[in-house]
Amino acid sequence: MLRRDTSRSYQEFNGEDCAGPLESYPNNDVSEMEQDQASCGPSPDNADEDVVDNNLMPIGFNKACVKNVFTVILVLIYLLLTTVAVFLAYQTISDFLEKLNHPVMSVSYKEVEEFPAPGIALYPGKAQLLSCMHHYHDNIPPLVALDSLKERNCIKEEVIYHGPYSNQTQKRAVVVRGPTDVRNRELVFLQFSRNETEEDFSAISYMIFSKFSDMVKSSDKAAFMMECERNYSMWTFSGGFRTWVKMSLVKTTGRGNESVEFRQESSVVKYIDKRPPQEQANELFFVVFQWRDPFIQQVKDIVTANPWNTVAILCGVFMALFKAADFTKLSIKWIIKIRKRHLRAKMRELDQIS
Repeated sequence: MLRRDTSRSYQEFNGEDCAGPLESYPNNDVSEMEQDQASCGPSPDNADEDVVDNNLMPIGFNKACVKNVFTVILVLIYLLLTTVAVFLAYQTISDFLEKLNHPVMSVSYKEVEEFPAPGIALYPGKAQLLSCMHHYHDNIPPLVALDSLKERNCIKEEVIYHGPYSNQTQKRAVVVRGPTDVRNRELVFLQFSRNETEEDFSAISYMIFSKFSDMVKSSDKAAFMMECERNYSMWTFSGGFRTWVKMSLVKTTGRGNESVEFRQESSVVKYIDKRPPQEQANELFFVVFQWRDPFIQQVKDIVTANPWNTVAILCGVFMALFKAADFTKLSIKWIIKIRKRHLRAKMRELDQIS
C-alpha cells in the first residue's frame, strides 16, 4: 500500500518539476530518479542564461544592421560627390580651353595731341588735281577756276604700280600727306576736275594707310602701295558733291601682331554749279579729310582663362577624390570585418545547438 502511494506521488511530482529532495525516496529508486534528472532540461540557472543570450542577440544584430546601412548610405553619398567632382574637373578643363582659344576683346581709348600723318592715296584716273590745301577750323577756301591752278601747300607723291590682284592692271595713285593737328581741327581739302560726259556715274576711289612717312622712306614705293592695297579698305567719293570725311584710328593687338585700321564718317553736300553751261561739262570733285576726335581706339585680346585658378580647382577636386576613395576603402574593410564577425558568431551558435 505504501509502495503504490509513493509511486503515484513521484509521477505527479515528475510531471511538475524534475528537481526534488533525494531523501524522500527509497534507496532502490535512486537510480531511476537520476535517469529522469539526466533526461530533464537544463537547470534553472542555465535556462536564465539562455534567456539573457536570446534577448541580447537581436539587439546586437540590429545595431550591426543599422551601422551597415549607414555605412552604405555614406558610401553612396561619397560616390555621388565623386561623380560631381569628376564632372567639375571636366567642366573646369573645358572652360579653360574654351577661354584660351577664344580671348575677350578689350577696348580702351587713348587721347593724343597729334596723330601721325596718315597717307591718303587717291586714284583720279583721267581727273586732274586742281588744288590741295591744308586748312584749320573748317575754313574751306573758294573754288579754283579751271584755267588757274591754286597753289598747293600739301605734300604729295605720285606712284604708278600694278594691282595686287591682277598684274595686267596698272594704277596711278596720288598720295597726299594727311592732317595731324587734331586740336586745331586741321583738315585737307582737295579739288579735282574731269571731262567725262559719256559716263552715267563717276567717282574717285581713295585709300587711307597708317603713315605717310613709311611710303616716303620705302625703297620700293610700288611694292609698298601693293601691300597697302591688300591690307586697307577702298572708298569712293562722287562728283558734284562735297564729301566730308572724318577719320578715326583703331589699333588692334592680337597674338603677336598689331594692325591699324581707319574708320570714317562721311557726309555729302550737293554742289551748286554756277558756272556757264559750256564749262559744266567738266565735272568737279570735292573732298575734305579731317580727324573726328583726338582718341585712338585700342583693341586688345585678353585671355580670361586663369591657369592658377584652374590648377587650384583641380587640386581641390583631386583631393576630394582621394579622400572619397580612402573613405570608401576603409568602409568596405569595416563592412567585411563586421560580416566575418557576424558569421563567426552564427557558427558558434550553430555549434552550441548541435
